[in-house]
Amino acid sequence: VCVETMMHLTCTNMPVEKIDNALDTIKSNGIQNVLALRGDPPHGQDKFVQVAGGFSCALDLVEHIKAKYGDYFGITVAGYPAEAHPEVILGEEGATEEAYSKDLAYLKRKVDAGADVIVTQLFYDTDIFLKFVNDCRQIGITCPIVPGIMPINNYKGFVRMTGFCKTKIPAEITAALDPIKDNEEAVKAYGIHLGTEMCKKILASGIKTLHLYTLNMEKTALAILMNLGLIEESKLSRTLPWRPPTNVFRVKEDVRPIFWANRPKSYISRTTGWDQYPHGRWGDSRNPSYGALNDHQFTRPRGRGKKLQEEWAVPLKSVQDINERFVNFCEGKLKSSPWSELDGLQPETTIIDDQLVKINSKGFLTINSQPAVNAEKSESPSVGWGGPGGYVYQKAYVEFFCAKEKLGQLIEKSKAFPSLTYIAVNKEGESISNIPANAVNAVTWGVFPGKEIIQPTVVDSASFMVWKDEAFEIWSRGWACLFPEGDSSRELLEQIQKSYYLVSLVDNDYISGDLFAAFKEI
Repeated sequence: VCVETMMHLTCTNMPVEKIDNALDTIKSNGIQNVLALRGDPPHGQDKFVQVAGGFSCALDLVEHIKAKYGDYFGITVAGYPAEAHPEVILGEEGATEEAYSKDLAYLKRKVDAGADVIVTQLFYDTDIFLKFVNDCRQIGITCPIVPGIMPINNYKGFVRMTGFCKTKIPAEITAALDPIKDNEEAVKAYGIHLGTEMCKKILASGIKTLHLYTLNMEKTALAILMNLGLIEESKLSRTLPWRPPTNVFRVKEDVRPIFWANRPKSYISRTTGWDQYPHGRWGDSRNPSYGALNDHQFTRPRGRGKKLQEEWAVPLKSVQDINERFVNFCEGKLKSSPWSELDGLQPETTIIDDQLVKINSKGFLTINSQPAVNAEKSESPSVGWGGPGGYVYQKAYVEFFCAKEKLGQLIEKSKAFPSLTYIAVNKEGESISNIPANAVNAVTWGVFPGKEIIQPTVVDSASFMVWKDEAFEIWSRGWACLFPEGDSSRELLEQIQKSYYLVSLVDNDYISGDLFAAFKEI
């Protein structure tokens, strides 16, 4: 998913062999962060039973990680703001001073043993958290302390979680929630407001890092971050045209074929086994090989699957009905596509969406595209990437499915446009092209202060032949499967899959070329 990843590792009732297996596994997959926890007793038990050769506490786990793996892992540990660990909290009166002091001393031992960061348990009294930070500093804990903010999404979940963690709730929060507890939208709105105000106070105190517990409900967390001015969708900068993975093995990767632009997770899964990733230029794409197609490439999150069912599982009586689905997607009427893991059209597509609508209505069914760009500033919200002060360039590109007859017409028309290069292939692998079999064409590049030219996106003939298997498979496993067996719509889609060609078309004249001119009068 291209975000920094931290494994939560508990050591309760775990033999050392299992712990080492977990650590060795993530190390071999390039993950470097671990949250070291003791964990809870097994279900039905109220006491911990130390496994022979195992660990009894998080401190043991931290010491083991440092002793066996040195500095490879960044280690985070849990902290309990002022209220102390739930096990030492005594009802309404909370923890005693002695218990609280012991808890802090134990936290310092974890840090001294090698923990790099402390992330706290949830809290709703900001003053208690700030006191906790000050108390930690007073006893010599100098590492970053990250506040754990749990936005209130619904009242029952809030009561359950705070009860389990024995979290102190300020009276004003209880008073605000009580009259609206049965109104889910009002509770959520209050949760956003409260979370925003808590974070404002924490940031004002000098703490620069926040940890928001989402519980897989990210909209509230995003709303809080937007209220704080920490994210603005239109101004999110891109280091590359595609989102770089955080995996330690891929940190130097800066070149990819354009074909998987809308399916980045699939690309990552199919290249996981590579020993090296392209850096600087694409190089020999025939070595190493791509991973085989499997169910992973066609597994969709539940929400996306539901959206595809709503938007694409409509009766299809003719090829024109299929064309109409693609037209509607290019017009922004549909937010999903079987050929994309992303939501809706990408910002740069708006530059050419009228032309895309026209060629889709003619039966050239587009699944990937980019406009020509000549020295656009790298800060551009639609096509910019790579940081400030640079200039970016793109060759116009479009990838589509079409019938063999239409492909013949397009090839004939393209003879009048010498800057156009194409590769076309059907499901069986029969191909037509006007470029060499091993050609690699840089279609995106950037020039930045103090750097060599970066060319992060290429059209590569060998990779296209790998991609075509996935692209054709989506007709059946991404779209036709939305219809019952024997359904006429399903049969029509499978017929298209068998008979159409997949085409990659580049206009190499990025200054004055017109890729879409070749489609006129077809």
